[in-house]
Amino acid sequence: MDGAVVGEIGPGLLSLVGVRHGDDVDGARRLARKIHELRIFPSESGELSAADLGLPVLVVSQFTLYADTRKGRRPSWTDAAPGEVAEPLVDEVVAELRRRDATVATGVFGALMQVSSVNEGPMTLLLEV
Repeated sequence: MDGAVVGEIGPGLLSLVGVRHGDDVDGARRLARKIHELRIFPSESGELSAADLGLPVLVVSQFTLYADTRKGRRPSWTDAAPGEVAEPLVDEVVAELRRRDATVATGVFGALMQVSSVNEGPMTLLLEV
């Protein structure tokens, strides 16, 4: 991408989305709803979600989430779905977030990207649906 910024948000959620064999459109939609509605932002009235606060979401495809490092010194990505399966499902996560009126920025599927984030907390969660 020659140093071009293709996806950027201010305060909000960075969602690294990995797809594995067997994932489907319904799961992608459930994941988007979970991302948007997860109550993790503290407020005086209790925890609120990105949906409650109108916070944007940066969605970055990340097949390396399914790296298997149990054997040897080299990760295996056999659990990760191939690009032709994964890309439409990552796109569906983005589409569902947008159907929910979320502001969504994205990376470029399959590209070598530099992703920067500033964690407030820090908090990192693994969401499985």
